[in-house]
Amino acid sequence: MSVSTTSPAGADGVRVVTVDHPPVNALPVSCWYELADAVRSAGREPGTRCVVLAAAGRGFNAGVDIKELRRDPGHDALIGANRGCAEAFSAVYACEVPVVAAVHGFCLGGGVGLVGNADAIVASEDAVFGLPELDRGALGAATHLARLVPQHLMRTLYYTSRTVTAAELLSHGSVWRVVPAPELMGAALELANEIAAKDGHLLRLAKAALNGIDPVDVRRSYRFEQGFTFEANLAGTAARVRDTFGKEA
Repeated sequence: MSVSTTSPAGADGVRVVTVDHPPVNALPVSCWYELADAVRSAGREPGTRCVVLAAAGRGFNAGVDIKELRRDPGHDALIGANRGCAEAFSAVYACEVPVVAAVHGFCLGGGVGLVGNADAIVASEDAVFGLPELDRGALGAATHLARLVPQHLMRTLYYTSRTVTAAELLSHGSVWRVVPAPELMGAALELANEIAAKDGHLLRLAKAALNGIDPVDVRRSYRFEQGFTFEANLAGTAARVRDTFGKEA
């Protein structure tokens, strides 16, 4: 796993946090915490006025490392994943400055949790978003998908494990721009630079103010969802579904 933080040339006040965990950025427990620490640290730096969250490799994020859950005979990995995801999602939401998510390829499960809590999303034309949770023996992140699409579409996507494209999210107003893949980081940095040109103190106040008027407490509602994930595991349902990727009842 690698989470790196850089300051791009010509982007004053912008910090880029990049996740790189081959092959598909499906993150084990420790990596969710590492990502949370990196985002919090970048946002706390006095000179930071905007954070860009990006990923290397084939896609933005494939969620939790299912193999880690399968290797654990008990529930430690599941509890760790629940808490780690909550920490990472919360770090993005509570980051002291605006967070721009630069999304390419697949953005699934925990990836939706991250971008759903970001302040703005720039996506490549090949980006797809979805929650395959019901095919993975899990529940969660409907809280964050509901920040990207209307309520009934969210429910349909959740029940079917279908994905939506970046272009579809653009039509709903939840994605700022959709660009060809080679232009993704340039477009994300363009938006970040525009944000970072504002007064740093006012940006931090604005972030706190906007979080304060959110109609849904995303941290509480996500933890509520996770309780049902744990219940499904205790009942044995999660392991059965996870082993077949939802292909058997």
